[in-house]
Order: sequence, then C-alpha cells, then structure tokens
Amino acid sequence: MGGGTEAFPDLGRHCQHSECKQLDFLPFNCNGCRKVFCLEHRSYKSHECPKSDDKSRRVVVCEICSVSIETTGCNEDAERVVLLKHEKSGDCDPRKKKKKKPTCAVKRCKEILTFSNTCTCKTCQLKVCLKHRFPADHACKKYHPLQYM
Repeated sequence: MGGGTEAFPDLGRHCQHSECKQLDFLPFNCNGCRKVFCLEHRSYKSHECPKSDDKSRRVVVCEICSVSIETTGCNEDAERVVLLKHEKSGDCDPRKKKKKKPTCAVKRCKEILTFSNTCTCKTCQLKVCLKHRFPADHACKKYHPLQYM
C-alpha cells in the first residue's frame, strides 16, 4: 500500500494495522513481522506481532555456578542448549559460585550492605547499616555512654 499526497505520492506510508490505515509521514518498520506501522501501533504489543519473541532478549542463570547468560528468543530448548554449551565450555565452575551478599551485623536486621550504606563502628570495628551506625543502636561492646559526653 503506497502513501503520500497528490503532490508527493512517495511521501509516507499507511499503517498496516487492520483497524488504523493512518497515513504516517514517519512510519516505523517492525523488525519482527516486517510490516509498517504508525507511532501508536509500532510496539509489538499494540499490533499483536506474531514474531515479537524472536528478537527479545532473556537471561538464563546456570544452576551450577550462578553465571547469567544472555539469550535471544523464547524457545526453552534453545535455552537448554545454551546452558549445556556453557557447562562444556570449561567456564562453568561450582567453586566460582557467587557468595552471599554481606548483611548488617545487628541481630534480625537483613539490610544488605553496599558501598553507600555501610558504616564501620569506630569503637568496635563492626560493619553495620546506616540505621545502626551509632554505638547504642548496634549494642557496641566497647561503648560507654559517658565517654561521648
């Protein structure tokens, strides 16, 4: 289906969505179904593209070594093949399994310690979250309240 106006017949294209057919001067080409769409129908979801998953990226995690592997497509068989290839490559090592992230040392506090929210107590050298940064908040063993007055 062509586009344009009487003066410029090659300008723009009509949206190929079944209920739209709007003339768009800056049309979008779908990389899944290869059809032309207007701004409103350019997303896979809006025009119900049958080939939307062909180009999508997914990440699978190796259960042995916890490495993340990026794949394309949604086929589960393809994901299994990628995981098998990873296992046979020699890069899959259970000893390289990611360690647990450090958490606050205060009992019942599950805050994960990161670069920006970790404090080291100057008195007892304990690493705690910002909420427990004061000696009285983390039951500091070397803390004496009169010492700070």
